[in-house]
Amino acid sequence: MSSPPRRILSLWLPRFASDREGRGMAPDGPFAVTAMQAGAARLVCVNPAGRRGGARPGQALAEARALCPDLITRPHDPAADARAQAALRRWAGRYCPWVGTEGPDGLVLDITGSAHLMGGEGALLDDLLARLGRMGFAARGAIADTRGAAWALARHGRQPGRIIAAGQGAAALAPLPPAALRIAPETAEALDRLGLRCIADLTALPRATLARRFGQALLLRLDQALGAVPEPVAPRDEAPLPAVRLSFPDPIGLRGDIDAALLRLLERLCTHLQAAELGARRLRLDLLRADGSRAEAQIGLARPMRDATAMARLFDRALEDVDAGFGIDALRLSAPVTEPLAAAQITTGGQMQADDLSDLLTRLGNRVGFERLTRFLPADSHIPERSFVTASAAHADPVADWPAAPPRPLLIFPPEPLAARDSRDPPRRFTWRRQRLQVLQAEGPERITPEWWLDDPAWRSGLRDYWVVQTREGPRLWLFRTPQVGGWAVQGVFA
Repeated sequence: MSSPPRRILSLWLPRFASDREGRGMAPDGPFAVTAMQAGAARLVCVNPAGRRGGARPGQALAEARALCPDLITRPHDPAADARAQAALRRWAGRYCPWVGTEGPDGLVLDITGSAHLMGGEGALLDDLLARLGRMGFAARGAIADTRGAAWALARHGRQPGRIIAAGQGAAALAPLPPAALRIAPETAEALDRLGLRCIADLTALPRATLARRFGQALLLRLDQALGAVPEPVAPRDEAPLPAVRLSFPDPIGLRGDIDAALLRLLERLCTHLQAAELGARRLRLDLLRADGSRAEAQIGLARPMRDATAMARLFDRALEDVDAGFGIDALRLSAPVTEPLAAAQITTGGQMQADDLSDLLTRLGNRVGFERLTRFLPADSHIPERSFVTASAAHADPVADWPAAPPRPLLIFPPEPLAARDSRDPPRRFTWRRQRLQVLQAEGPERITPEWWLDDPAWRSGLRDYWVVQTREGPRLWLFRTPQVGGWAVQGVFA
């Protein structure tokens, strides 16, 4: 009896970073994820509303805000993306046992012999895309005989979900661009300059010519897409999830009993974590009720921990709303997220202060959400608005010593022009935000030149002379004048 033909499903999440960060936000507002690239904040991923406003991935943040003033941004968190992708990979195991990752924004599933369990390949693909849509993720998928063909059709095909019949992969690949073969961008550009703009053009050329000009990598990707070279789907090996379980001879329901059982579970879990030199960053408690239903309580930790007593106190708020129902038969405690935590000598110095801060972040994060806790980190730039980045307070270490620099305002915002007489010195009187202000003292100037290696629209007017101005009415402002074009503007307010 012959084995069924191999069938591969490639899944692409084109806006994975922005969809993950934007979950729970207003879906119609422009939103983007940013990251520091070459000393400047640039857009990494943009939602549809942001694209309609003119924002594009790779664009400088200042340029994007000029085109789309209502753009909301969040800093890119690759570690959180990786965790979300791993969670989706485990979730996709409901469709087949062989699921792997495909870059930072995709999955690949070997659905050979399992599609009939979902009603066929079409039903499986439709169900997968629909479920991801309800989760808040835009997704595209394709099914083909080979991993390379499925990847190419998912990312370069015209339809969001496409199924290629067995043996039809070569015909489906023919009109696609060479970039669909997963080759390096410079190779794709070189092929385009030579007029080879589709895969059919490549297959028509002698293989020896392609190998001499572009190397064996191009031929390998072409053979993988056409099925001449096998490319298996290898799921990533994962360490077992640290977890412990406690069953009761009779159902329990009193809060004191639950707390006592939780402490016993935490002590056992911490023993396992200590043996593996790990610390928990997230804990999940599953409560199995007598009627077969379950409840859960989760807490996050701002630093890796394995102190049973301290972690037990953090569950107080999480267990307040748990309903024991007709009683609880069993408890299961797991640590879904862990980090290395080697044994350390107990001290009374700076480490204790750092732990106290982490414990404060833990309590606040479990109340308001860890994504709401951020901290500023220095960036390698002398431009005021680029001299810092925003990072997650729970996943980024604080910086003890910031680079030496003149005092900077508490609030920095886009320049607001002033209706004042143009001169080399700050105006004695001016109107700002409908306030008539009089200058008592001015310190400066501090000359800041634009970074010539970056094209920032906000700094195209040239260098600026900054002044710290104390007004009689109270506000202490940060003013600057651009000598090339003249005129004064306010860019910050001191504390």
